[in-house]
Parts: sequence; structure tokens; C-alpha cells
Amino acid sequence: MFGIRPRCPVVEREQRWIESSMDWFRGQFGDAAMRRPVILPTDDYFPGTYTGTDDEVRAVVRRVSGYMGVDPDSVEVEFYRESAPDVAGLGQLTQRGTAGHYVVRDGRPVIGIEDAMAASPTALVATIAHELGHHLLLGANRIEPDRKDGEPLTDLLTVYFGLGIFGANAALEFSRTFRPPRERLTFSHAQAAPAVVRPGWRASRLGYLTEPMFGYALARYAWLRGEGHPAWMSYVDGNPRDAMRKGLRYLNRSSTED
Repeated sequence: MFGIRPRCPVVEREQRWIESSMDWFRGQFGDAAMRRPVILPTDDYFPGTYTGTDDEVRAVVRRVSGYMGVDPDSVEVEFYRESAPDVAGLGQLTQRGTAGHYVVRDGRPVIGIEDAMAASPTALVATIAHELGHHLLLGANRIEPDRKDGEPLTDLLTVYFGLGIFGANAALEFSRTFRPPRERLTFSHAQAAPAVVRPGWRASRLGYLTEPMFGYALARYAWLRGEGHPAWMSYVDGNPRDAMRKGLRYLNRSSTED
């Protein structure tokens, strides 16, 4: 009787944007895309040994492409260092961040991966999914290149295609201020290998959605799929998982009041 009414974990403006954008995705891609399997950071979805070589990164791109319904042979992969010259002007469409870029060059989509991403499998998958999201939105002319919410919309699309766990877990990650050596890494424990040179940490945001926004987006995604308390929520890191849990309570309560 005196229970606390569940509250949405994001502000009203963010809530409206997430909900309306996901409704737009349903119109663009249909429910089938939303009902694809949720991709988890496990060997079931990313089998085999991973050490961060270029060929292994390319293999991850192919695998994530398949999960997002993109023909792997239709996309080229290139690597760059953050200090490299900007790729703007090299193609008709260009999107670039510190982690990756997307460009259409001579009519062919190219996904660029920053070298440091290879050392963090979670961040790598999040980056690849984001750049493939550009391909699905920009490359297919679903949105204009100058759309103001284009980047966060692209992050949100990765949630709709079942890869939101990676973006949520990489939304705030701590990394060394140097490039770690390429040792064996796993997708289930995606931390950079320890090293002993140049001590010190820096916090770096990866992605355009905040942790609460990722959490509520995952909650909305699960709710649209009819999952009131999905088992895969255990794979979401603490902060976004807390927001997801609150979002599900809010959505489930709201649906019973309608």
C-alpha cells in the first residue's frame, strides 16, 4: 500500500528519445531484428583463442556482421592509430571516433578499427557493432550524415540488434595510458593484460550513451521482447545493470497500470 512507485532511471527527455527511437527501429528493421539471439560475451558466441592479431580482429568483424545481418564480404576492414591523419574527405560518408570509423570509399563500405581496441575484446565488439550500425543507418540512407543524434542513435541500434551488452559494459572503461602487449584475452573477462611500464590510469568513455541510458535501453529492449527478468541481464556490468533493473521495474509497473 505504501510501496515506492518505480521510477525511470533516465530523465524524461532521454526516456522519450530511447522509446521513440526503438519504435522507429521496429518500423525500419521489423521485429525479427529485435528477436535475434542476445549476443553474450561467452565462447558460445566468440569461440576459439583470441590474442588480438589483425586476422583475429577481422574474424570478430565477420562474426559480428553475421549477428547484425550484414554480409561480411560486403565490408572491408582497415586499422589505424589514433594519431593518424583524419579520414574525412576520403569517401562519400565518414564517421570517425577514437575507437573506430566508417567510410564509404569508391562505393564500398570500410570499417576502421583503432589499434588499441584489439587489447579489449568488449570494447572491440562494441566498436565493431557501432560501425556496422553506421552501415545499416548511413550506408542504407536511413538517416542523413548530419543528423544531430546520429551517433547515440547508432549506439542504440546495437541494443536493438542484440549486442547492447558490449556497449553497456564498455561505456566507461579504465585503461592503461600505454598500449598493452598482445597476450591471450578472453571475451568473458575482457580486461587489458597487465603491464609494468608507464604506470597510471585514465578513464575513457567509449560510446555515446551513458550507462543509465544503456541500462534503460536494454530494459526497453527486454520489455519489447516480453522478457520481464531476462537471464542474460547477469552479463551486464554493475551500473548499467542497476539501471536496467530499475527500468524493467518501471516498465512492468507502467504496463500493468495502462
